[in-house]
Parts: sequence; structure tokens; C-alpha cells
Amino acid sequence: MPHRTTIPPSWTIQPVTLDTINEVIPFINHARKDMFPGRSLDPDDAKLFGPGSYFLEARDGERLIAVIGYVPYNHRFSQFDYRDVKTVEVVRLYVLRPYRRCGLAAIMFDALRERAVKEGVECFYLHTHPFLLGAIGFWEKRGFVVVQVEEDPVWRTTHMQMMMKAAQG
Repeated sequence: MPHRTTIPPSWTIQPVTLDTINEVIPFINHARKDMFPGRSLDPDDAKLFGPGSYFLEARDGERLIAVIGYVPYNHRFSQFDYRDVKTVEVVRLYVLRPYRRCGLAAIMFDALRERAVKEGVECFYLHTHPFLLGAIGFWEKRGFVVVQVEEDPVWRTTHMQMMMKAAQG
């Protein structure tokens, strides 16, 4: 039986900067088309990177291979009242196919969570969909819990949250 070697990853993770934002936005828009084929979604632009947001990128050399971020929760889902809890919404996690299933997304989320803790975030909110294979399980492994699944037969939007230890009392 051959001995399996492990090669250290060649990627690096760093915050998205003003110098890289013009590469990150098209990457995110392409990712959204890949994840939601045939669905019309408004494209993201630089407004996504406004006050209170934080994004990380991963690169293999010069190649952009993954992105994740958070934005201040904007209360667009009236069934969730986070007004007394500092809440951010995790958004735009996308990893290029050749870099999936090697721990990159988990490492990026851990780095994002570390930043949020330093910023005093008390709750992470996100929503995902069952047709994004593996997404719900991925987030549950990170500590998120499902708080609602919408009945819409097409989207079945799955709302999830993770309360930070300080907010849990």
C-alpha cells in the first residue's frame, strides 16, 4: 500500500484590500452565477464592502481562489429581531472547485470569526439553501443552528445563527 504524503497548502489568506477589491467583486459575481445557475440575482458591487463589513480572500500565488465575509445584519428578515444583539451576516463564501474539501473554507471562517470576536460581535446570522450541497452541514459543523426553514418550494431558505459565547451569558 503506497504511503500517502501530505503537501502543505500553497495558499495564503488575507483581508480584502482596496487594491484587490476590483478583482474580488467579479470573482464573487461569477461565484454567485455558479451557485445559482439560471437564477437572476442582482450583481454585487463595492457597496458590499461598506462600513462594518470585513472580507477575507485566499490566494494560491497570485490566483484568487476563495472569498468569505461578513456585513452588518440589515434586519431584512422581520422574523429575526437582532436589534439588541450585535449581529453580522456571513456572506459570499465561495471556494474554487479544485480547492474544495481541503479545509480552506473552515480555516477562512475561523479567521473571520476571530476578527468578529475582536469587533465585539455577539451573533453570526446567515442563510443558505438545501440545493447548495453540503452547505447546511458545513455551517452546523462550525456551530451554527437552523432557526427557520422557509416553506418556499424553490429556495427553501434555511436561516441559521451562531451566538458567540459572550452573548450566551
